[in-house]
Amino acid sequence: MENQIKTALITGATSGIGYELAKLFAQDQYNLIIVARNTDELEHKANEFRQSGVQVTTIAKDLFNKDEVNTLCQEVEALGVQVDVLVNNAGQGLYGEFKDTDIEGELAIINLNINSLVMLTKHFVKQMVQRNDGKILNLASVASKLPGPWQSVYHGTKAFVLSFTEAIRAELAETNITITALMPGATDTDFFNKADMLSSKVVQDKESLDKAADVAKVGYDALMNGDDKVIAGFKNKVQVGMSNLMPDSVVANNMREMQKPAEQEQQQNE
Repeated sequence: MENQIKTALITGATSGIGYELAKLFAQDQYNLIIVARNTDELEHKANEFRQSGVQVTTIAKDLFNKDEVNTLCQEVEALGVQVDVLVNNAGQGLYGEFKDTDIEGELAIINLNINSLVMLTKHFVKQMVQRNDGKILNLASVASKLPGPWQSVYHGTKAFVLSFTEAIRAELAETNITITALMPGATDTDFFNKADMLSSKVVQDKESLDKAADVAKVGYDALMNGDDKVIAGFKNKVQVGMSNLMPDSVVANNMREMQKPAEQEQQQNE
């Protein structure tokens, strides 16, 4: 049974950290079920992953939509494939001060970052419990530890993901199932573009952003080791460590300065 080919299901697998994770699974000869919204992108990436000699199934779904999450679960069931590893990678942010941002956009972010993750975890963890085997990787963030002005809802959703992951892990402590939280910092992906965050100070210095491939490798290794959580990148570990020593109000103010529009910084300095 050790040589049996396993299958990993990865959401948000066509770009960024999810794409890099999918490459790592393919290199280790995991068959893949990759999920994203764009059918063309899915097929393009699937052909790339197949070069590693693995089977790749593409499923186009909009995980902002609860009904499509349910349909995803049903379609995977219909495949008759055992999902050995679930990677809840899909997530998005929304930039701006809460008083100005669109509530519908924020509720959509909650649907994607929290609701879809909980639904997929519920569905597949039940199957893992039945066979007493499986792994789950949830994309949290250093944002889970840091109150985030200019991204208040996003940071709040990631705090939920980390807390949820640690709680479910404790519940499953006596099983052979492990759940790992990956906590990246600011990473060079399309996240900031989708969040309409390109004006933020934190994005201006591209050299300071972590590489998605490096973050994925840290998360992949932690998942395979069965670790509870891992912070990707030394500077992010330092940031979280320092924040643990400060009042939340100070941490929030520091984040407010880091994430505010760069033009505000320039105006203040003039």
